[in-house]
Amino acid sequence: MRTTIELKDDQRARLLELAARRREKGFSNIIAEAVEAYLAAQDAGEAARAKALAARGALSAAEASEVAEAVHALRENWR
Repeated sequence: MRTTIELKDDQRARLLELAARRREKGFSNIIAEAVEAYLAAQDAGEAARAKALAARGALSAAEASEVAEAVHALRENWR
């Protein structure tokens, strides 16, 4: 499918350079790969958020307090 996207001149130049190194006529394949990678990352992020939300309430109040204290202690010594 054809579509129009806005690119900065330097982005277009770099894409054409990369396509030439890959012996490709244009940069459509590179754009398609980038879109696929972006969408996969979005899906992975959504899956991770769903997993984190599903774990909500899995710790008792005492366990949550212990974890919070441990995190606080780590952050105190972080540098």
